[in-house]
Amino acid sequence: MTTSATRSKAYLDDRAHVFHSWSAQGTLDPVDLVGGQGSYFWDSNGKKYLDFSSQLVNLNIGHQHPKLIAAIQEQAAKLCTVAPQFANEARSEAARLITELAPGDLNMVFFTNGGAEAAEYAARMAKLHTGRHKILTAYRSYHGSTAGAIALTGDPRRWQNETGASGAVKFWGPYPYRSAFHSANESQECQRALEHLESVLMVEGPHTVAMIALETVVGTNGILVPPPGYLQGVRDLCTKHGIVMMCDEVMAGFGRCGEWFAVNHWNVTPDLICFAKGVNSGYVPLGGVVISQKIADTFKERMFPGGLTYSGHPLACGAAVASINIFKEEKIVEHARMLGKDVIGPALEKLKAKHPSVGDVRGLGVFWAIELVKNRETRKPFVPFNATGADAKPMLELAAACKERGLWPFTHFNRMHVVPPCNTPVEDVKAGLEIIDEVLDIADKHHEK
Repeated sequence: MTTSATRSKAYLDDRAHVFHSWSAQGTLDPVDLVGGQGSYFWDSNGKKYLDFSSQLVNLNIGHQHPKLIAAIQEQAAKLCTVAPQFANEARSEAARLITELAPGDLNMVFFTNGGAEAAEYAARMAKLHTGRHKILTAYRSYHGSTAGAIALTGDPRRWQNETGASGAVKFWGPYPYRSAFHSANESQECQRALEHLESVLMVEGPHTVAMIALETVVGTNGILVPPPGYLQGVRDLCTKHGIVMMCDEVMAGFGRCGEWFAVNHWNVTPDLICFAKGVNSGYVPLGGVVISQKIADTFKERMFPGGLTYSGHPLACGAAVASINIFKEEKIVEHARMLGKDVIGPALEKLKAKHPSVGDVRGLGVFWAIELVKNRETRKPFVPFNATGADAKPMLELAAACKERGLWPFTHFNRMHVVPPCNTPVEDVKAGLEIIDEVLDIADKHHEK
């Protein structure tokens, strides 16, 4: 049994002084993470874990990539920081590379410190560009936890943080497995979801809507891959009504879905793309908004009323430049695409066939969800929506079983997500999936026959 006398100093100082996010502080028992390499990390007791969460679905390039570390060190030796009003090589090159990867005429980048700020600034740009005040966002979405971003969010984390004055309006996005529209197939789900969105626009007044914001592939709230035609349908509605289309790719971008940007799967060009996380795998905090030329031109002669001290921080941008070049050199996007098509997707279908607790599997690249149920016929969730306390215990048991076996999972509500780094070797992915196979035997015991 571990006692306070055998705990590391880092752990003891953490418990005494660090205030953690999304947590009741007195219930925490954090792992003291001391090192990592590739797809693995280890704690102060030497226990090694296969990282099937990519930390927070941001470590797309894996732990301690030597070329990325060297690039940060090189930039630190050259210039550690610079105010946002100056031109800087690292910032300029990062912006150039990102816009080259983005579709259409998304030619400019506003840099932020993370994804939440990106969503905030996208909303501000859209409102100023259109002169309108409403933002439509989906239920089962997450856009960040700052004041504006949490208002755009469509999951329970919003409830205790709402101000009621954001102009955010919610709609139902497509979710074939649990359709809000009682659809029988993907095609029907696409049609009905678009009809619903058009109805929401009608009653809200499309002339009052500045932006429709959606995660290209919904992340934390289910890895919901849009059915064919849906994103183009949203694009068409936005074009028809002069509404800005924003795709939040904070999780889905930079290789996670087997493309540089997930929108590339459907050949759709939004007006704004929000990014963060995988742009440099969180080695240094960085996010941003990729901006269409039309919106950028709105502020050619008119001041944009916003800014951040660390916008385009050179260490972060230097890391982004290095990361993008490493992805190209090592063909990491192609590797992620292959993992989804040839390894993860087929393996999860086998798990679904084997385990009655698996209701649905879905995803792209290295961005997959296993949706667990207690009853396949009724699709009763393995744990209730937003479960806490005793209701959440079955999922907590599954997560603990994974960790005991050396796998660090990503779980949310009744789902287990398969989200390892984009460059994880095939043998490591297979090893992680074998552990999940073992753990699902535990989930099967809860199945109602």
